Amino acid sequence: MSARHALRRPPRGHWVLLLLVLTVVIVTLLFEGWTTHEVDAARTKRPCAEPIPRRADTGQPVLRFTGDGVETAAMPAHTAALTFNGGPDPVRTPRLLDLLAAHRARATFFVYGKQAARHPELMRRIRADGHEIGSYTYTGGDLGAASPLRARMELSLTQTALAGTAGVRTRLLRLPHTTAADTLCGPEWSAARRAAKQGYLVVAADRKSRKPGDGVVRQFSHTDLGYREARALLRDRHVERFTTVSAGLGQLSFTTPAPLPERMKGEGLIRAQQLGRIFSRAMAWALVVAGVLGLLRLAMLAWFARLHVRRRGRWRPGAPRLREVTGPVTVLVPAHNEEAGIGATVHSLLASTYQELQIIVIDDGSTDSTATVVDGITDPRVTLVRRPNTGKPGALNTGLAHARHDIVVMVDADTVFEPDALHRLVQPLAHPAIGAVSGNTKVGNRRHLLGKWQHLEYVLGFNLDRRMFEVLECMPTVPGAIGAFRRDALMGVGGVSEATLAEDTDLTMALWRAGWRVVYEESAVAWTEVPDNLRQLWRQRYRWCYGTLQSMWKHRHAVREVGPAGRFGRRGLSYLALFQVVLPLFAPVVDVFALYGVCFRDPTEAIAVWLGFLAVQMATAGYALWLDGERQRALWSLPLQLFVYRQLLYLVVIHSVMTALLGSRLKWHRIQRTGTADPYQMEAAAAERGLLPQGPRGELP
Repeated sequence: MSARHALRRPPRGHWVLLLLVLTVVIVTLLFEGWTTHEVDAARTKRPCAEPIPRRADTGQPVLRFTGDGVETAAMPAHTAALTFNGGPDPVRTPRLLDLLAAHRARATFFVYGKQAARHPELMRRIRADGHEIGSYTYTGGDLGAASPLRARMELSLTQTALAGTAGVRTRLLRLPHTTAADTLCGPEWSAARRAAKQGYLVVAADRKSRKPGDGVVRQFSHTDLGYREARALLRDRHVERFTTVSAGLGQLSFTTPAPLPERMKGEGLIRAQQLGRIFSRAMAWALVVAGVLGLLRLAMLAWFARLHVRRRGRWRPGAPRLREVTGPVTVLVPAHNEEAGIGATVHSLLASTYQELQIIVIDDGSTDSTATVVDGITDPRVTLVRRPNTGKPGALNTGLAHARHDIVVMVDADTVFEPDALHRLVQPLAHPAIGAVSGNTKVGNRRHLLGKWQHLEYVLGFNLDRRMFEVLECMPTVPGAIGAFRRDALMGVGGVSEATLAEDTDLTMALWRAGWRVVYEESAVAWTEVPDNLRQLWRQRYRWCYGTLQSMWKHRHAVREVGPAGRFGRRGLSYLALFQVVLPLFAPVVDVFALYGVCFRDPTEAIAVWLGFLAVQMATAGYALWLDGERQRALWSLPLQLFVYRQLLYLVVIHSVMTALLGSRLKWHRIQRTGTADPYQMEAAAAERGLLPQGPRGELP
């Protein structure tokens, strides 16, 4: 392990931050859903099973509940209490206030708590103009149909909003979906009684048939119709006094100043609702952006893969006929505690159809029998180099110092090569502009579900990506499992750098910036062992992702350069930043939003969208499997991959980004090898290898 990568453990506090962010997302969604009646809905008034009690059915609109029953009251003659339901509305409420001011009239505004929190300036104006404020619940939920929790919150949150916006508390309540007192029947009556126990005076309205001159409580809506009706009443000559409910009853105002703690709490609610509204809109946009980016990526992969196949499948007039590469090759195999697989790796190289080989196994301070296994191989083409453990980059540089040939192939110690893989891998190096070649890595231990998921990822993600990168001339990574290089190109960039944990990505980017091209040879197949449990997978991908971020930052200036370096920077780095960093960061929020849609919105619509996206992924994956000569039966595990595996990879990206932002260094994590790639290759590759498409040889793709 390189000392520079073991300075500090990755921070733990960012997991708390991530959980906090997800908690905020969930709470915000639930609260927004609650205010829109998507969560714990109470939109519809239940039909009345029985009328209101006879003692309350007096036709008078104001009800005061007492221990013995209920008392009713009405406005005196020639007095009209103007009441407005809903709002405040930024367009209609100012018009109503101007109308009242022109007639020097006072009114009672029964407002929604959520609208009050959204427009505090209007609440302050209502209060400053001398009008009275009542509660119309927080969202307009029907208290007779609401759950007990919702009913309490509808009232308490409204009081909090009024305290924060107008600095008042109110004892006046009008139940939504009610007009005259007799509409407080059935469940509404029970809701009115519960509210009365909390100190509320329930205010209904007089019937339309009652003449204004007899004294009325009129209710108007925040609409153009409500404005016209209020204006008509204000012109009625039979009314001498237009006033509030409390003043009409000859009482002190039922709206009183709120204490300081309640005002502070209300201001907090206002800020929280503002942030929640912004966050909810941002999440909706994030869902759209993530969906578009996801579909765009799949479309790009399929399109460029098809273009790659067409380019490889035809000879173009004027294209140079390149010589076949047959010169000697040096193979570097860095190994640290790889006794389980090193024997299979070396034997597969020795069985290659490419005979002129120098195989250098660099034992990087192994504490197991790695060196013993290699020593037991008597082929003179194999050389064992022992060195203290300093990490893979140092081991590769040591191997480069012992390399005798101009072409160098780097191989992981858990990789098994097919017999013709080396020959196919080095052929693109016949072109003098190409400095490195990426081979085709396949998953060997794919028997179990986790292996099948990684198999699909390798075929759908890695290999389709490489086809696209070759067409766009921006290949960001030659994998450590199978890659061929010009030795002079490697020495020209200073060998393998230890500055990042993704030494293969760092090296590839350095080659681009040095002016070399990097291509992909899909017919050069090697089988590798992947992690067989989630813990090891997490460690591997965490290192890969963190190392990629380090490499991107190290080579960020490529976007301003010209030639191959500039093409790589503007295309490759932009693609990595957009689709492998930004998109995964959106993913948890998108998943939570999608789950919310299934639970609280239209589940049919949400499931249909998910199935449509899955169908596109299945089609792309099927095409990728066909291109790579793999059987389609692996597709059955793709839907399951979306529920577990994808989330794990997204969390890896989030973890890596947070670690990078906090400036921590990540320790080198290696997976425990079991040597399972070779048995799979021996029994399964022989059956499936004939399906691999063969590309034309001897010309530059």
